[in-house]
Amino acid sequence: MVSGKEINQTVIPKDILGPPMYEMEVSERLSQPGIAIGLAWTPLGGEIMFVEASRMEGEGQLTLTGQLGAVMKESAHLAISWLRSNAKKYHLTNASGSFDLFDNTDIHLYFPAGAVTKDGPSAGVTIVTCLTSLFSGRLVRSDVAMTGEITLRGLVLPVGGIKDKVLAAHRAGLKLIILPQRNEKDLEEIPSNVRQDLSFITASCLDDVLNAAFDGGFSVKTRPGLINSKL
Repeated sequence: MVSGKEINQTVIPKDILGPPMYEMEVSERLSQPGIAIGLAWTPLGGEIMFVEASRMEGEGQLTLTGQLGAVMKESAHLAISWLRSNAKKYHLTNASGSFDLFDNTDIHLYFPAGAVTKDGPSAGVTIVTCLTSLFSGRLVRSDVAMTGEITLRGLVLPVGGIKDKVLAAHRAGLKLIILPQRNEKDLEEIPSNVRQDLSFITASCLDDVLNAAFDGGFSVKTRPGLINSKL
């Protein structure tokens, strides 16, 4: 956790302002597998961004909805390719139990708030986490938000707008932020009173992201009888 000097602030009672709207929305949406929270930058500042996925019987089609630009669509295809190549490693299966995630299966990936155009290279880690949740049946931690782009080999690349994104997560009542390792230096720009309320995980690869995003981590599944050799 990145800590800083505490700044005293006037606290307005909740009975005046009412319950935090973001916290209610987060807890309601993250109640089933196939949902993760990303962080986005807009000209008006940072925002949290839900990513939702579902699967159904089909012919191996991927549907993307939510006013996505070309870069976001590319991130989605990268995420799918990485997951398909690592399905056995993480024991991810489709509804019929096959490691071929598209075998007789269609996938729908949805970015809500469809009236808002979404683009930029920062949603890769969120898409991978969302789909990993869908295919594993496990819930993503409800206090986690993330940002970062990915490569086909599973590396996590740095992105922009870290300060605004972290402030958005803080406003939403989230507690853990996953961001690229190469963005760690950008945390110095965040006010100390915000940093002390949050924990940060810096990820260099998607293994780091998945281990942080799920309670208890997300360990690699080894095949029975496999012997590790140290030569």
